This record gives sequence, structure tokens and C-alpha cells, in this order.
Amino acid sequence: MTLLNTIVLDDISQAAAILRRGGLVAFPTETVFGLGADATNQNALEKLFAAKGRPSDNPLIVHIADVDQWPMVAREMPEVAQRMLAKFAPGPITVVLPKHASICDAVTAGLDTVGLRVPSHSQARALISAAGLPIAAPSANRSGMPSGTTWQTVLEDLDGRIDGVLRGSTCAIGIESTVVDCVSQPPRLLRPGAISLAELQTVAPELSVYLPTDDQDATVNSPGLRHPHYKPSAVVQLVDNANQADNNMKSKRMSAEKLEQHLANCAYCGLDESKLVGYLGTSRHFESVEEYAHELYEFMRSVDRLGIQFLYCQRPVTSGIGAALSDRLTRAASSK
Repeated sequence: MTLLNTIVLDDISQAAAILRRGGLVAFPTETVFGLGADATNQNALEKLFAAKGRPSDNPLIVHIADVDQWPMVAREMPEVAQRMLAKFAPGPITVVLPKHASICDAVTAGLDTVGLRVPSHSQARALISAAGLPIAAPSANRSGMPSGTTWQTVLEDLDGRIDGVLRGSTCAIGIESTVVDCVSQPPRLLRPGAISLAELQTVAPELSVYLPTDDQDATVNSPGLRHPHYKPSAVVQLVDNANQADNNMKSKRMSAEKLEQHLANCAYCGLDESKLVGYLGTSRHFESVEEYAHELYEFMRSVDRLGIQFLYCQRPVTSGIGAALSDRLTRAASSK
């Protein structure tokens, strides 16, 4: 692809103008940074897929500034989706709805459904409002890599590939949105996020959980499920606690010198603190599951910046945002 001159933007009107003329702009949301393009412009969407190196069968989420703009994106609003949006939007919730004809098929991977989200981040909503368009926006990173949660990280992956990045603060949540299929009966939780299953079931007790039997399931209408995602270059191994990580790292049959070199090529993160902190290439002890979720992707990227080969991550509890964090960690550790 032809490399662009990526500019760092502070002016929302300038960023909106780029989107209106078919360009690509990364912008902050409360979850992760998104890479925005006009969801009704086929040429812009082709540039987005090329910039990310994203497979064309991986659908995108369309962002709007206010809930009442949903007719720009969907041709109908099921009652369960109304309940979801009334309770959780603006916020980290994506509802899957019947697609409006104006939304390009590239957005939905040819499916007749579309994911719709109203972010709560003030800059994101201001940008979408100023553009006056429904904005398709996957995470602003190269496909498969950990999502970007700072504008600087976005540039690490996409500098020269996109037109601009809107400067903003670190994303408040750090984990992608919860995705709920509101077309199927009963509705299904497709991807866990900051809004937990228990919270969703307070407004939709009938909600079921999608349990994939095949990663290539052609009916999946959510991003982040079909292809490898959230993976750093380092090999990720999941452990139950810090002691297990320490024992796994020390179990190599090698001399003291070789062991020291091996530990320097290892990293650890989790809610427990490793006893090998002084020997590891880097490590991070999180005070809460929320902090773990918020900092995970940036920690993974810091491990890669240091050239560390092995990353040990503690499994979190699977309640609240821990379910989403566990999902991302499992995918990061997957061989697929």
C-alpha cells in the first residue's frame, strides 16, 4: 500500500473533514482506540482493511454519536436492543441489528446484520457528530496484535498507513466492548466486555452465551472471534498464580548462568506478585482486576518492545470484567 503522512490531530473538525473525504482517522474511545472510516464509503473501507491487514471476513462495528441515530445504521431496532441501549449506552456495549442498506457489505463481511455502538468518550462522540456519518471503527492496530490504548501505541502500528490519529487520553477501560446479538432468539452474548453477563441479564434475563464449536463458524457476526486476536509477539502462557509462573520459569534444566539469561527473557503479569521480580526482563503486579484489564494490552506491548520472548499471565477470576479479561488472555495464549 502507498504510505501516507500520518498526522497527530487535536482539532476535531480537521479529523472529521478527513473522514468525510474518505480518509482514516484513529480516535480514542472508553474501551480502546478505534480506527475510523465512513461506513457508507466502500473505498474508505478498503483502505481501512489494507491499513490493518484485516481479513475481509471479519466484521466491523459501526459507531454513532447518539442512540437516536440508529436508523442510519440499522433497518429495525428489536425490543431487546432497545432495553440494552437504554441501560448501557452511551458506553461499552455493541448490539447486533439488521443492517441498513446504506451500510457497505464490507462492514458486515457480507452478513445482513451490523454491530452498532454509541461510545461514551466525549472526543469520540464529538468526532462522529462533526463528521455527520456512521463510522466503522475496529481497534486501531495491526490485525491480530493487542489493541492500542494510547495514541502513541496507535502510531507504532499504523504510522504511515492512516491519515491521522486524534490525540487523546489513555482509554478508561482498556478492553473492547461487550457484543450482544439482538437478532437471534434468544439474544446471545457474543463477546464479553466491561458490561458483564450478570449486568446484561438484569435487562435481558433470556440472554444466552454464544459457545463456538468452530472458529470458522460462518454465522459469527462479531469481530474478535474468528481470527487470532490480542496476541503479542511474545509466547503467552497462562498460570493460576505467581508461584506457578515462578516454578514454570525455573523448571528448565540449565546452569545458573543459563537460568539467569532465561529469566531475563521472561515476563510476568498478574494479581499476585512474582518472587522473581529482580531476575525477570519485566513484570507487573496489578492491584485489581479492573487495573489488570486496563493495563494488559500496553504491558504486552512493553514486553515486545523489550524483545522478551516469554510472557506468563495469571488467570483472573471470571466474574465482572474478569470474564472479558480471561477471554482476551485465552486468545492471546492460543496457538491459532
